[in-house]
Amino acid sequence: MKLNERSVAHYATCDSPADHAGFLRKRVERHHHHAHHYGTSYQRRWFVLKGNLLFYFEERESREPVGLVVLEGCTVELCEAAEEFAFAIRFDDAGAKAYVLVADGQATMEAWVKALSRASFDYMRLVVKELEKQLEEACKSLAACRKSPRRSSSSGRKRHLSNPALLPLQEKPSILENGCSTWGSGGCIPGGAACPDHDGGQAKPPPLPPRRRSATGSATGSPVPGLSPAMLESPVSPDTICFSKLHNWYGQEIVALRREWQERQKRGHL
Repeated sequence: MKLNERSVAHYATCDSPADHAGFLRKRVERHHHHAHHYGTSYQRRWFVLKGNLLFYFEERESREPVGLVVLEGCTVELCEAAEEFAFAIRFDDAGAKAYVLVADGQATMEAWVKALSRASFDYMRLVVKELEKQLEEACKSLAACRKSPRRSSSSGRKRHLSNPALLPLQEKPSILENGCSTWGSGGCIPGGAACPDHDGGQAKPPPLPPRRRSATGSATGSPVPGLSPAMLESPVSPDTICFSKLHNWYGQEIVALRREWQERQKRGHL
């Protein structure tokens, strides 16, 4: 592989962020016909990792690198050495150099091994392949969800029929008298019996309101003051079909009874 020395040197010292950097002790091993030739001693160098290029400098402030390791076709592995926290960069080529590096501690060694192992294009190719596989599976899952049949509108209507309060106004009983209800186009069904809907299902009409007491008296048999004859008629009518009007209609008797109680209290204190 041919590299432009000037471009590589500029890339090593430019302001682009480094993937990893720090001091390591370095020793080079040379392989000749399966024989190992070791360097005499370790050299302390400042290492900078950018992409798949590992630069090393004499000092941290140096402006030009003294060496470069291209991290392709290699493996990063722990190695047995007299020094603690040692690991090596070895290449598949039998005649290539092997770099033995020694870190200052366990955490530093593990960080370097992880960073160097992920620096090659081979590793990035595997990552991209795995991400493409995950994206393809996600697209298939989304397409399957879009193709799945939605629930029919009739099932939604049946859910509404199970709760009479959710029925449209025209489907509610229009007349409730003497326990008989007219439900849609059906006839009178005594006692609030279930009425068949158009889908063949059974749905119960709303509960009948309690029968009012006679217009001549209250619970004690005496007329309730403040209640007009119109108030004593059946509350189920076009004017009281909604809940709020029906609630106000039933509340009139309570208001009248409360007013009567307050007047009795006042007469008792006089």
